[in-house]
Amino acid sequence: MNIQDALESQLSELFVVSQKGELTRVRTPFLYPDGGVIDVFASARADGSTTLTDLGESLGWLRTQSLATRRSPKQQRLVQDVCQTLGIELFKGQLMLRCADPARLALAVNRVGQAALRVADLWFTTRTRSVESSTDELAEFLVQREIAYERAVHLTGRSGRDWTIDFQTRTATRSSLVCVLASGSRAAARRISEHVVAAWHDLSNWRLGPTAIHFVSLIDDSCDVWGDEDFKLVESVSEVCRWSESDALEKVLRPAA
Repeated sequence: MNIQDALESQLSELFVVSQKGELTRVRTPFLYPDGGVIDVFASARADGSTTLTDLGESLGWLRTQSLATRRSPKQQRLVQDVCQTLGIELFKGQLMLRCADPARLALAVNRVGQAALRVADLWFTTRTRSVESSTDELAEFLVQREIAYERAVHLTGRSGRDWTIDFQTRTATRSSLVCVLASGSRAAARRISEHVVAAWHDLSNWRLGPTAIHFVSLIDDSCDVWGDEDFKLVESVSEVCRWSESDALEKVLRPAA
């Protein structure tokens, strides 16, 4: 009996088994936090055993939810805890498991699927993060991309009011002010948007003259709390970047000459 037949005979109808090139793909009933389906892939080894893996999709998904290109030390520890608890090997970014007994393939698929689910759920450790931790992550990103910055910059607006802007960055081609918009609440998201718009309006004089500074609003879209109206509000007074698009943010902060 080949791998596909063995899996179809052992797994319930909630799992869909198909062939994908040299791999056998199992579409599990487990879902990533954004609703994407978790897949487990199986391949036969020369010694008769089967290797099951997520092909790195779980850690890849988790990485797309953050500006930082590296997992935080806390996330590293939590990923290792998941692997140790479920007996999963982490190798080159993939969750992997060897199965020597064909009769236990279904159990192995469930273990890899559960590991993928628990790794993806680490997103919830940052979903309700405060603005402070969001700015910490942005600071790490700026260090990685070698963009000079200053945090918590105090500027005076046209009204005479003092504003604290999260970051000022400076590259060879542009200086920018960056406000980070992060929230776990839709109601708070609207208040944050309006506050940032008020700040950019009052500071509009800083956009003028030979030393004009570019205004950037960075929206943490890892939390689905921002409406189209929030984006339109801040777009009217600044350039909007999304947390999930780090390369685009770098191009805004460091445009080509």
